[in-house]
Amino acid sequence: MNLPHIISVLIKAQNEFDSAAYARCFAENAQVFDEGKTHHGKSEIESWIDQANKEYRATMEPVAYDEKENILSAKTSGNFPGSPIVLKYRFQLADGLIESLKISG
Repeated sequence: MNLPHIISVLIKAQNEFDSAAYARCFAENAQVFDEGKTHHGKSEIESWIDQANKEYRATMEPVAYDEKENILSAKTSGNFPGSPIVLKYRFQLADGLIESLKISG
C-alpha cells in the first residue's frame, strides 16, 4: 500500500505508543476530531493521544488507502468495546504534515 510518508510515520508512532512522535506528525495549528471532540494544536493533540494510548492501547493495521480522498481504513485493535474495528482516518495534508484528522467508524 502506497501511503504518504507522514501517514506511515503516524502509524509507526501509534503502534509504538509514542505520543510525542505522533504529535510531531501534525502542523502547529492542526485539529483532530475523535469521539465527538476536537483537539486543537500539537500540545493538545499530544495530551489527547497520550491519554488514549494509556486507556485504549490501540494499534493500527492499514487495510486500504484512498489516495484521492486521503482516507485510510485501518483495523484498529485495543482495550475498547468492539475491538478490533475498522476505522476511517480522513486526513488533510499540507507541507508534509497533517493539518486535520477526522476519525470515524
